[in-house]
Amino acid sequence: MSKQAYAVIGLGRFGSSVAYELNEAGQEVLGIDINEEKVEDAESIVTHAIVGDSTDVEVLKTAGIRNFDCVIVAIGNDMQSSILTTLIIKELGVKQVIAKALSKTHGRVLEKVGADWIIYPERDMGSRVAHQLLSPNVLNYIQLSEEYNIEEIKIPSSLTEKSLRELDLRATYNISVIAIVCNEEIIISPSPDHIIHEGDLLVVIGSREDLAQFVNVK
Repeated sequence: MSKQAYAVIGLGRFGSSVAYELNEAGQEVLGIDINEEKVEDAESIVTHAIVGDSTDVEVLKTAGIRNFDCVIVAIGNDMQSSILTTLIIKELGVKQVIAKALSKTHGRVLEKVGADWIIYPERDMGSRVAHQLLSPNVLNYIQLSEEYNIEEIKIPSSLTEKSLRELDLRATYNISVIAIVCNEEIIISPSPDHIIHEGDLLVVIGSREDLAQFVNVK
């Protein structure tokens, strides 16, 4: 992964978590928050951290915000600050702005002022918990659209010790295997002759209906 520069504005639980993961991946991360205590707490998980009001255009200019590849607006409960910050950042020419929304209305306004990607952490987490409870064999998933998902699935024992060619999941379940996780090794676009073993995880793509059918295989 090539190194990129990220700025995270708002260092609460969500913002700090994003900043930590980016920093762990070796990326350059600037953290900004109006709360001095939060900035001090985040100093060990970001490349640089500054105290500042992100609704003040001069603060953002001084921070060199227009030089960052991506800015994540993770401001907590202050919708006005979230919206104004997003607007200023886009006007300063940042190419990619990801913004945390607290509600659908908040998200629509963020989209109107130029946010490229809206994230609903609480809604998405609730959806993931429900999905995990209903489909315990699905360890992780990405919702591509209302109809299609990519899911990481724990393979049922009845389908192990067989090759992908033998399983022919595309013909049987109308889903496609795009990767296999085997002993923490990720095999992208596996060969049809690859044998699936107990404990392997399949990363598959398909409609939610077809994936649900496959997940319920015993």
